[in-house]
Amino acid sequence: MSGLSRLHTAAKRERSLQFNNLLHHITPELLLKAYQRLNRNAARGVDGESWQSFGQNLAERVQTLHTRIHTQAYKPQPVLRIWLPKPNGERRPIGVTAVEDKVVQQALVWVLEAIYEADFLGFSYGFRPGRNQHQALDAVYMAITTRKVSWVVDADISRFFDQIDHGWMMKFLQHRIADKRLLRLVEQTLKAGVVDDGRKIRTRLGTPQGAVISPLLANIYLHYVLDLWAHQWRKKQARGEGYIVRFADDSVMGFQYRSDALNFMTLMNKRLEKFGLELNRDKTRLLEFGRFAENNRKQKNRGKPETFDFLGFTHICSTRRSDGGFTVKRFTGSKKLTAKLKEIKQILLRNRHRDIFEQGKWLKSVVQGHNNYFAVPGNLKAINLFRREICRYWLRALRKRSQRHTLTWTKMTKLIKYFIPSSTLTHPYPNQRMCV
Repeated sequence: MSGLSRLHTAAKRERSLQFNNLLHHITPELLLKAYQRLNRNAARGVDGESWQSFGQNLAERVQTLHTRIHTQAYKPQPVLRIWLPKPNGERRPIGVTAVEDKVVQQALVWVLEAIYEADFLGFSYGFRPGRNQHQALDAVYMAITTRKVSWVVDADISRFFDQIDHGWMMKFLQHRIADKRLLRLVEQTLKAGVVDDGRKIRTRLGTPQGAVISPLLANIYLHYVLDLWAHQWRKKQARGEGYIVRFADDSVMGFQYRSDALNFMTLMNKRLEKFGLELNRDKTRLLEFGRFAENNRKQKNRGKPETFDFLGFTHICSTRRSDGGFTVKRFTGSKKLTAKLKEIKQILLRNRHRDIFEQGKWLKSVVQGHNNYFAVPGNLKAINLFRREICRYWLRALRKRSQRHTLTWTKMTKLIKYFIPSSTLTHPYPNQRMCV
């Protein structure tokens, strides 16, 4: 990707440069690499084509697709909407993009990333190469424990991905991109529409659901709507210290003064409304949180400091065992934990007659995945609870295979030892990781 590397260098060197010849970066080689990057087991889109079937005569198909893109004969297909049942009985929609469109979108992502990774600000962590949820969590932890933070704004944008305005999106892209052919590709992708229960629905707002390109477009949108504005506000209007951590549409802001926090919330809401967005009033909160919160609230008879959730973790004001100093404890969010356990319980009951080794391999991946994400310092109790409940649900499901079950706890212990990973911390303390 030497061409994209040069593109990134040029974008970084000159922040106001507009690029007017970008489509030539979408080569057959880049499209082939994009195809290889895709999930091979993903559901089929509206054309019914799988990853494997698209790969037949791959070189010829990629060359034909490349020609169609460059002659402007390519047109994205609508996204197939599928409704999946939720543990609470409701249904949630997911979008399935056709394989050909995924290939084009992945190539577009690489071209756009080469430019916008030079522009994005440091406090943006979501869906960016080399960045992840734990870096965002660490940044929140470090800001609250080492800086002057006494107030936290836990901000959530209501239905963000569904409310992105296409007109504003294209205007934002034009700040950096003057290549009309590439802009046309992005606009076609935004307006491709949705097929739901056999009916095609036009899309006037939002990014394509579940599409490869959607996270990047969302980051570009919020870069101009929120990040640049918040950075300027922090430099010019804030009385005290202020810190921002954003992961997609979920943000945590830390402030030294309550007046700054209130001012920021008011202005932020007005800023979002200007671009067709609004804060989720039920999920956005201002709370007293930090090293002085407990004493301040105790003096005013307000009870313990409130907690806030961010990226699946509940954050709590606490003290260190070693020296009694202030720290932030992070536990698995109770709602997430309960919902996940309920989902696994139902799956185990539905599949209780499947081969035990097949069940064990699946549960091993579930528990290991859970540990990989949630096993942070201080959260071992919740990790153990998750593992213990999984083992209990599995035992119940296996015993329901027959009215005369012969599965003793001794036998079950052997299965657990063989399949279910033990509970161990997989993440260091944030200050240790950030020092490295």
